Amino acid sequence: MSRTDATWSGTWVTERLGIRLVDTAGPGTPADTPRLADLAGLAVRRNPRRAHLIVSEVLGKHIPVDPRTVYTAGWLLGRRVAELLGAKLTDVDAVPGPDRAPAPGAGIPPAGVAHLPEPPLVVGYAETATALGHVVADVFAGADYLHSTRRPVPGVPLLGRFDETHSHATEHLLLPADPGWLDRPGPLLLVDDELSTGRTAAATIRALHALRPREHYVIAALLDLRGGPDQRMLAELGTELGARVDVVSLAAGGVVLPDDVLERGRALVDAVDTGRPPAGPHRSGGRSPAPRRAPSDVVRVDAGWPADLPDGGRHGFAARHRPALAGAVSRLAEQVAAGFPDDARILVLGTEEFMYAPLALACRLARTRRGPVRFSSTTRSPVLAVDEPGYAIRTTLTFPPHDHETDGVRYVYNVAPPDAAEPFDRIVLVVDRTADTPRLWQDDGLVAALRAVSGGVTVAVVPDLVPVVATAPAGQEVAR
Repeated sequence: MSRTDATWSGTWVTERLGIRLVDTAGPGTPADTPRLADLAGLAVRRNPRRAHLIVSEVLGKHIPVDPRTVYTAGWLLGRRVAELLGAKLTDVDAVPGPDRAPAPGAGIPPAGVAHLPEPPLVVGYAETATALGHVVADVFAGADYLHSTRRPVPGVPLLGRFDETHSHATEHLLLPADPGWLDRPGPLLLVDDELSTGRTAAATIRALHALRPREHYVIAALLDLRGGPDQRMLAELGTELGARVDVVSLAAGGVVLPDDVLERGRALVDAVDTGRPPAGPHRSGGRSPAPRRAPSDVVRVDAGWPADLPDGGRHGFAARHRPALAGAVSRLAEQVAAGFPDDARILVLGTEEFMYAPLALACRLARTRRGPVRFSSTTRSPVLAVDEPGYAIRTTLTFPPHDHETDGVRYVYNVAPPDAAEPFDRIVLVVDRTADTPRLWQDDGLVAALRAVSGGVTVAVVPDLVPVVATAPAGQEVAR
């Protein structure tokens, strides 16, 4: 799918709700700091607690994007953290551009790596920042990675729990296979896509500091949108805990909200929307849904995955796993691309928290194929779709959850082609084995929805490695 208009993807919301992004820059701001509008647009949430959604153009969550752009954004964020920490940087001036960004986890990353006497423990946030945090961890030699999860895993001890108060799915769980990672003396680095108030980060720091106090915490985000009171809150947290708390971002500024924005947002949704979107392609704004395409072919592929290789950071991903992941991704790329024309338009689609391995796959395909490759992911976040230029969420596909949950609705945005756009020739849907359930394949499931709006679907199933309890010796792990 391709979009041809160049209108900023926040224009529609700004004109109707008066919401604006405002950049801030101080004397020490790097000259290459991007503007907020370079990295994100705006959409309207289906959430009574917050009217707007900042829609990243470089995250690969709500908007299909070149995977090399996603990886480069995370890499640049990690390099800024490395500079803050005084790490020894290899080839610091050789910053990779989107066309040169490597596949994640591919041995030695571009421009070398950052070295610290004690590598940081990097923690990313579900669901949007799981891949972003993993890329930031790639920057540091020897850095291990863990992300929070909203998937409870029976038998895996809970290390910590904290809430994201403004979210539609608030609870975060920390389920490391090795809680001993927290005892390491290096800095703790928290990675999120957007820092709006800092309260989730503060709750995380409090929970982890209670388990294992440390001297230094760094919060890294693509966008820092905090106001003055929230900036002071994190500074006061450091004083309270007797620890240093730093914030690093690619862009910084604020969101200007009219006083009545919640009421105006609800009225706008009521005026535009026709009710809960039906399963399949949906457009708002008075347009009729596009006709469904003739059924396309569906192929299922079981990834040839090493038995001891984690699929991501849900239970921890060690630096030593990086070479094995690069090899597994290379083999999977050959499996899923078999028979595709070299110029085919391909979307690699991750599923909720499961983003890093799909991102690695998309980067590999982008490096080895002539046709365009894009990367995106499904989400829990309910957002209004409006098929108009200047709006970030043009189309929606809805489907039932196919993970451990059975209630609710899940979404994938901007995959069904908007007006005048070509559909993807192939969608490569990447799921872990736990999410490969009958609900994924049923008539109103995700596979059927993707099949109706593309030239074909390949479902790649990756084993998810989880710690085994009770029936296995302590410390043993299996892939399921």
